[in-house]
Amino acid sequence: MKNPFKKFRIDSLFFRSFAIFIVAVLACIAWASYLISSNELAKTSSHYQQLLLDELNNEITTRLVTIEQISLSTSRDNELITFLRDRQDEYDRYRRSVSVERALANLTYSMPIIQGIDLYMERPLRGDANSYIQFRGLGDLAKQEWAEALDKNDFAWSREHEVPSFQGDVRVLSFARKIVEEDKYLGVLVVHVKAKEIEQLLAGHSGPVNRMMIDTLGQQTVKTGQVPEHAELSQWINVKSDQSGYVHIQGDRELGNSLLVYSKMRDSHWMLVEITSWSEITKGSFRLALVIGVIGVLAILLALLLTLYLSRQFTKPIKELVMAMRQYFVGGGGHAGSGGHPVELPDDYENEFGYLFAGYRKQMEQIEELYRSLQRRYEQQRKAEIEALQANINPHFLYNMLDQLNWMAIEAGQDELSRILELMGRMFRIGLSNGNSFITISEELEHIHCYLEIQQLRWQAGGEGEGELDYAIDAPLSVQEWFLPKLTLQPFVENAIVHGFNGRSRGKVWIQMEEQPDLLVITIEDNGAGLRQDVNRERKRRTGGYGVRNVRERIAGYFEGAYGVELTEREEGGTRVVITLPKLLEPPVPPLGEPIEPGPAA
Repeated sequence: MKNPFKKFRIDSLFFRSFAIFIVAVLACIAWASYLISSNELAKTSSHYQQLLLDELNNEITTRLVTIEQISLSTSRDNELITFLRDRQDEYDRYRRSVSVERALANLTYSMPIIQGIDLYMERPLRGDANSYIQFRGLGDLAKQEWAEALDKNDFAWSREHEVPSFQGDVRVLSFARKIVEEDKYLGVLVVHVKAKEIEQLLAGHSGPVNRMMIDTLGQQTVKTGQVPEHAELSQWINVKSDQSGYVHIQGDRELGNSLLVYSKMRDSHWMLVEITSWSEITKGSFRLALVIGVIGVLAILLALLLTLYLSRQFTKPIKELVMAMRQYFVGGGGHAGSGGHPVELPDDYENEFGYLFAGYRKQMEQIEELYRSLQRRYEQQRKAEIEALQANINPHFLYNMLDQLNWMAIEAGQDELSRILELMGRMFRIGLSNGNSFITISEELEHIHCYLEIQQLRWQAGGEGEGELDYAIDAPLSVQEWFLPKLTLQPFVENAIVHGFNGRSRGKVWIQMEEQPDLLVITIEDNGAGLRQDVNRERKRRTGGYGVRNVRERIAGYFEGAYGVELTEREEGGTRVVITLPKLLEPPVPPLGEPIEPGPAA
């Protein structure tokens, strides 16, 4: 994936990056504030709900314990026990029934929470079906839902159910207690408690709530609001526990996302449970997150405006610089003679942009100077080309003159002079070589052959006194098609003859070419006077004349690396010259101002 900083515009990238960053930070802050505040609200709500449930549990337990105590005291009343023994005659039994009914009715009237009382006994008396006090037979116990629990205990509470009355069916909770006297089972006293009164206590003074009351057997006795059956809550709470607490329920099919708070007081038979929707608890957190979001949106707008302003301030000088460069390179530049008009860059920047503009101006000045230099060089090159074209006339004139002199020598019978003129013409043609700087080794050797043959003719003619000049050239045919700078050997051979053999009648020159890995080594030796000269003579140069220095400078200019010329004394007398060159299979064409790299090895 390509780096966006290399692809998109700086102002757009700068603006979008800050916008995305600010939005991401705002979203994280809003989400974190929502989570933290919602958790804190849940803890706070659960704490206060537990306190409220504990208070309601205490109040309800007090009311229900009062019912249990009243039931206990009533079950021990002598009048009631005597009536249940059923040892009286019918009149006395009727009289006692009226007394018991009146006492139970007074109890019902004295406590509004009591809906009515049922007395289960043997041979019950018939009474008013709509009365609050009902005498029922023991055979009817099996029809009651709390009968099974009563078989295992002396008393039991029932779930919420309905009982008939003159006002219609009424929802009640029933507390049943066995009446036993001297281990004899006499009957069952059932006190019906109004479920509405318990629901009012359970609801408290708050708004609509979802609460339920569960007994020690795990039965849901009373509920208010929308709550599921206790069986659905068994996986979240333990009704036999004596501790209060809360549970955050998530993703339940029935309860959804909600908070379940339960209260169980010590020595209490009841557990109060309240279920609150999580959204209701966290609506304050949502409002807080919404407020933060609104503030964040405003902050984003301000930040984006500020970012836009800053991005433009940052990118404005860059755009000006880019425009100046485009105007220069696309529009022809601002140099003289180009026809372009350079863009004026501002000069009031004192920061990094000021350095950038100053550097650009300096670079443009250098480019202008380079352009003028190239223009002058071009004019000089054109002038040199014209002069070279003019100079081409001179070699043709010289060739013609040498040819005419050669014919004159032949007509005059000067065979040696004719030969010298012929050799000079060949040397001259090789030396010029159509203006090429590199020639083949075979052409270089032909030039040396011509020069040495001319010197032999000169020595034989007695110009230096009759003498003998001998030479030997050892060059394998495999290297003779390689290339080297022209006139590389001639200066050293000339030095051997002019300086080494000065005042002598005999001399010999050896030329040997040896192929080494990536190198061509040329050795030139003579048996002349060597490099040592008379100390009384003024030494104008150390290792040769102008020609030797010229060869060295050309090799250094053409090539890089371990190439060059080395002059040493021979132990047996004379001079040894070792020339090291790269292998060139073709004449190189070096770029302007760059040295020539060696070609591939053969």
